[in-house]
Amino acid sequence: MQGWKRGLGFIVLGVLTSMSLSRPAPNEQPSVGRPIALVGGMLIDGYGGLPFQDAVVLIKGNEVQAVGPVGSVPVPPDAYVIDTDGKTVLPGLMDMHVHLDILGHADYAYWFTKYRGRWLDLIMPIAARQLLMAGVTTVRDVGAELESIIEFKRRIERGQVPGPRLFVSGPFLQVAETISDYDKDFRWPVRDVADARAKVRKLVEAGVDLIKLIDQDRMPQEVVNAIVDEAHRHGRHVAAHAHREGEIIQGLQAGVDCFEHTGLATEPRYPDEVIRRIEQRNASLYWVPTLEGLYLYALTEQYPERLDDPRLKMTLPPDLYRDIRDSLRNVSQLEYFVLTKRRIPTLKTKFQQLRDAGVTLLVGTDSGIPMNFHFDSTWRELYTWQQLGVAPMDAIRAATFWPARLLRRPDLGVVAPGKKADVIVVDGNPLEDLRDLRHVVTVIKDGQIYVEDGRWVFMGEGRTK
Repeated sequence: MQGWKRGLGFIVLGVLTSMSLSRPAPNEQPSVGRPIALVGGMLIDGYGGLPFQDAVVLIKGNEVQAVGPVGSVPVPPDAYVIDTDGKTVLPGLMDMHVHLDILGHADYAYWFTKYRGRWLDLIMPIAARQLLMAGVTTVRDVGAELESIIEFKRRIERGQVPGPRLFVSGPFLQVAETISDYDKDFRWPVRDVADARAKVRKLVEAGVDLIKLIDQDRMPQEVVNAIVDEAHRHGRHVAAHAHREGEIIQGLQAGVDCFEHTGLATEPRYPDEVIRRIEQRNASLYWVPTLEGLYLYALTEQYPERLDDPRLKMTLPPDLYRDIRDSLRNVSQLEYFVLTKRRIPTLKTKFQQLRDAGVTLLVGTDSGIPMNFHFDSTWRELYTWQQLGVAPMDAIRAATFWPARLLRRPDLGVVAPGKKADVIVVDGNPLEDLRDLRHVVTVIKDGQIYVEDGRWVFMGEGRTK
């Protein structure tokens, strides 16, 4: 990333030299109230305009106070300065489809039986830390046991545990016939219109941010309508599976806000009638295609050494690591991926159909499903989009600016004065190659530093709100 400087090198050097003596020792957080200054890097602010070089991002409390070129933004004498020279500064990434109660294990029946009751104290904290280390500062958890995910969300908000900002659905709403004994904690059956409205109200009263709907093509249309209508009455958006044509059509008729996955299994493309109905919603319809988990299967089958990534061992207790790793011993035999090789050739066409239809595409990964680890799923989804023809800036905005719009949080997804201080620093230039998002060296969420120089530095309760 040479050649970025525009003759301001001596100014940057002077600023950094004058501030270096005031930096805390390694692993020591700047005191509450002390500003943080990111100085010298290229800034991608999330709005989609051209990035600018030699940027200063000044953070005060949990908000961005000022943004501008070096020399135009005064750096306070007591600021904690982070040198971003030669690096890229951008909004914290937002992953719109994760599962904090799973960590990549291949056998769901085994996992949800053995670890039932351990989500809050063991599994979710691991998933949340892995995501933060990867620069993911906001996630939408779309399916978990209600009490655990609500309490975990509150613990993060209170600053008791580190993790991304959570927007949660709690259990799926679906028909009873598709619920197994092992997954009944996070799947709620819906019988009729009255039951549908009652279940939505119960979830809203518990504190969910959205409603998750699956198998809606197996419900009467009036029941699907009731779920969506009741959710909207309470200001919650509805995310629905899009695996089958009927799921999409009934969801569209009911006014679902966001669809999940690139569906129709092995069908080569979306039927014209489905696309026609999607086009009628156009940009008001959000879609999370969750592509990389499917491509990851073929990659892992070819390069099984990725399952021995040291970050997996580093973030898991030894017995839990062995449990997950043993479940993935025979990648090609995993039942979860039985149709994947037939689905992969259809994905590029379907993804392009959605782009052409004008829907608002969002980055989401299905992170936590077999082999899809929280610490590397999000950058892989972005890179998959780049391979399928999406410009890197557009892919980045699908993981920053546009998710904030779905969540109705205009204070997130951009780096600008008055916005929440969710900022990451990447060693590289993701506008050239989105794989550079692997190299996250600094993570700041809500004004709190969690990762610096590529190391976890969070030491306890901070400023998070």
